[in-house]
Amino acid sequence: MSHFVLEIGTEEIPARFLTSTENELVQRFTTLLNESRLGFDKIEAHSTPRRAILHVFGLEKVQPLHEELVMGPAVSIAFDKEGKLTKAGQGFIRGQGASEENIIRKTTEKGEYIAVNKQTGGKTAEAVLKEICPQIISALPFPKRMRWGEETFAYARPLQWILALFDNLPITFTVGDITSSNQTFGHRIHGAGPFVVGSADDLEDILAAQSKIVCDAQKRRDIIVDKGNMLAAELKEGARIIWEDELLDEVQGLVEIPVPLICSFDESFLELPKEVILTTIEHHQKCFGIQDSSRKLLPKFLTVLNVEPENIEVVREGWERVVRARLEDARFYWKEDLKDGFEKWVEMLDHVIFLGPLGSMGDKSRRLEQLCGWLGEKVDLRGGDHLDNGVLLAQRAGRWCKADLMSKMVGEFDTLQGVMGSIYALKDGWEPPFAMALREQYLPTGPDSMLPMSDLGACVSLADKLDTLVGCFGLGNIPTGTADPYALRRATLGISRILLEFGYEIPLSELFEKAYSYYAPDIKWKLSKEETLEKLLEFCNARLKHYFVGEGSETLVVDAVMNGKNIDGKLESDFVWATEKRLNALKSFMTKDDFTNNAQTLKRMTNILAKAENKLSGIYQAELFENDAEKALATAIDKFVDTFEAKFNTHGYIEIMNSVAELRPLIDAFFENVMVMAEDKKVRENRMNMLYALMSRIGRIADFANLQI
Repeated sequence: MSHFVLEIGTEEIPARFLTSTENELVQRFTTLLNESRLGFDKIEAHSTPRRAILHVFGLEKVQPLHEELVMGPAVSIAFDKEGKLTKAGQGFIRGQGASEENIIRKTTEKGEYIAVNKQTGGKTAEAVLKEICPQIISALPFPKRMRWGEETFAYARPLQWILALFDNLPITFTVGDITSSNQTFGHRIHGAGPFVVGSADDLEDILAAQSKIVCDAQKRRDIIVDKGNMLAAELKEGARIIWEDELLDEVQGLVEIPVPLICSFDESFLELPKEVILTTIEHHQKCFGIQDSSRKLLPKFLTVLNVEPENIEVVREGWERVVRARLEDARFYWKEDLKDGFEKWVEMLDHVIFLGPLGSMGDKSRRLEQLCGWLGEKVDLRGGDHLDNGVLLAQRAGRWCKADLMSKMVGEFDTLQGVMGSIYALKDGWEPPFAMALREQYLPTGPDSMLPMSDLGACVSLADKLDTLVGCFGLGNIPTGTADPYALRRATLGISRILLEFGYEIPLSELFEKAYSYYAPDIKWKLSKEETLEKLLEFCNARLKHYFVGEGSETLVVDAVMNGKNIDGKLESDFVWATEKRLNALKSFMTKDDFTNNAQTLKRMTNILAKAENKLSGIYQAELFENDAEKALATAIDKFVDTFEAKFNTHGYIEIMNSVAELRPLIDAFFENVMVMAEDKKVRENRMNMLYALMSRIGRIADFANLQI
């Protein structure tokens, strides 16, 4: 078996593009090689800022021959009355590359048809690769593409070269203005090339030997971590690099030759908050902070070079000079902010637009003040010894939470919003729970990110997200497709996760209704209040379903639970925390041996109730019962209703489902001995109401019609 290698050389591509490019190359080659019926052992891809490399190991050299019977038109259509081929018959054999002598008559259940045995395959791997390589390269998706020169071809960055080798045979094709060859290029400084590659097996070895290039992203990552840890250990005992996985992935994607280097900054900068220093080092300079065993920041940082310099001290001084300038800016902003404070910033919010017709950030902060106070009462928030203290603290947190947007530090380092508010609040002498709530207002940031740690932080986070969602939906800014400029999907998921984690039994409809009520009455909405709230609930239900499925629950099971309705037809998913409890109860119920029989019985009742002529009430009369099976079931339903009413509001869903299982023998006996659709209308409706009394309650837990059994 053989080895094919493809290398796409470019100008430096952003690090965030590399992993997706590797995945796309592997998936697309896998698909097209399978479609071409060319076997292979495995496919893998590597990348650096200047190259994407694909390896196909164990690639077959020739497609296997394949013979198939291709059916054509009916004999009556393919031949005329004189036995000559019609235009339809001629077109068929011409399309198959056959002749009249190759025609076979095939008798089927539908009649006699003509057919030909068609042989396919036999194409060489070289021919297949020449076809699919330009297709794949041209179709690779990127968030942004560019053109260069007079070319109409677009790619993430201008193409510089393409290498394609099948063992030692160059595969020649053209993409844009580049024709593939057996030449590669190395590092711009450590051996630029070009280098002729004799065999597909040699490419990465030649790059390593001639230019010291490390093509494998994981290897570059390991080199950075191993050498970085070694350099940190040489500083002092217990010193360690503050590795951030996301930053580490980005940094390894910025270099072809990873060379870690430790640099220093003046100790006086340690007067700045740790978060400020790390933001300066990590987000702006793509470097890593270093701390001691007590997690105290050291006046050091680790950078990763893409070159082995002749004079490393000159390079170190350059990095230190750049970081020093950034830290000087941060210190200036820090000192200026300490002169101002929250009172000034809160006033400044009135001069910053929140979102078009929705007023200023000052208007938003006043709405958050009211909404946080209401939430504080709903969750029985206690900021001190009395409830009022907690509510007042929540109100102040709502009013102040956006104030740090007006600080000079956040104006320069926008990723520190919320964080700086927390730090400045502590500086002003506010208790840690209040300061932490200002920081936690943006949590959670995704399905797996941290949640607020306190009820106060949860209230501020909920209020912020509820206010934004109501405002955006009221203006008709509803996410469609992948477009979500206001991160409303993330906000909705955040609300659901907080309700689930903290166990707040507040219906979504009430949360949105209250958030809407704090908007000024003169807002020029695009949607009515009713339509806004309806669309919000639909959106939240869709996101909650997506969350449960993402957590491993089956789609049909989630659908059944999400479609549970109360007697008024209102979705029970309005109560997010209870919805998860119902989901877990149904999943537990489904593990029982008799689940299928129980579910089929419930679905049978649902189907019968769908035939009801009038709206059912669930009230039935004992004097209309005609046999013992009917009476026995009615008695059992009466008992079940008592159990349901006692358990449902306390979330005893498992006990309710167990009671349902106990009812099944009586329901089966009822169906065997009783004709539900009796001719007598009163009897028929009485029996329907009896079943409805049962199913209207079970239907609050889940809609069993959604389950495929």
